[in-house]
Amino acid sequence: MAEHRRVFASLRQLILVRFREFYREPEAIFWVIVFPILMAGGLGVAFRNRPPEIVAIGLRIDLPNSAGLPQALTRAQKMAVALVDSAQGENLLRTGAIALLVIPDNSGDLRLRYDPTRTDALIARALANDRLQRMFGREDPVRVVDDLIDETGSRYIDFLIPGLIGMNLLSSGVWGIGYAIVDARRRKLLKRLVATPMSRAEYLGSFLLARLAFLVLEVGVVLVFGMLVFDVPLNGSLLSLAAVSVLAALTFGGIGLLAASRAQTVEGASGLMNVIMLPMWIFSGVFFATSRFPEAMQPVIQALPLTAANDALRGVILNGLPLVAVGGELLILTGWLVVTYGVALRIFRWK
Repeated sequence: MAEHRRVFASLRQLILVRFREFYREPEAIFWVIVFPILMAGGLGVAFRNRPPEIVAIGLRIDLPNSAGLPQALTRAQKMAVALVDSAQGENLLRTGAIALLVIPDNSGDLRLRYDPTRTDALIARALANDRLQRMFGREDPVRVVDDLIDETGSRYIDFLIPGLIGMNLLSSGVWGIGYAIVDARRRKLLKRLVATPMSRAEYLGSFLLARLAFLVLEVGVVLVFGMLVFDVPLNGSLLSLAAVSVLAALTFGGIGLLAASRAQTVEGASGLMNVIMLPMWIFSGVFFATSRFPEAMQPVIQALPLTAANDALRGVILNGLPLVAVGGELLILTGWLVVTYGVALRIFRWK
């Protein structure tokens, strides 16, 4: 019983130290709270849903067989038509002022001049071709009816917010824990702590337990900001979201412990932590879907802990999935947690 009380008192004091280290560092508060909000706000505005842009095209009217074309094209929606001669048209096309140039050929054909590597040029080509074909009497064999939707859950910002939460959990877990341990080792604090009755497991465990208290800030602030500003939905239960967040935070904390287990300098630890995090920022679906990468890379990408965390967070937040439905992702996170914490406990260096 006395030993249990000692362990509890030791953990309580160590966790309080973690809290004091956090709120005494303005930089930590900025990166955990302010930076994710700024990123979510900036990307949410930049990639917000908005009507399609008007594409600009040019029409050569200095040729004899261009009669009737200006009236047909200028009535088309989503296109702005500039009536040009040869020199004007080539100049506007070269400088990007127009995406496509319509040239009535002497043979009676219509030549569409554009750069196929430009997305707006391909859109302009489709719109201009459709309008021109209708002008010359094309009849569609089947009537197509547009059924337009505009609902939350399918926008880029809805995809982004869970990814930012996962990235925030990873960054604060690896940096918040790894940097603190290496800095304490550099200042010889660990050497003094090893002389106390505190065990290695208690010291390392205090970092992981302290991570749980920061979840309200790391997850709640970003999610509430997305819900209030961009109307991001929360279709799953708060309990499921909390369970996924807790497991992800502990997992990333274990990675931070492992990264800092033997590093002697802040510079060395920073390099190691960047090597760990940067591939996951790129490959784990923070800003775009993991399906964009080749099929041969998918087994490795799906095994990354941040990929599992992002997929589980999106499953709960956007799709309302229960924990059972994201069991595979939770199993991957658990595996990383057990391995990283177990190895860190074995190889941790106090001096």
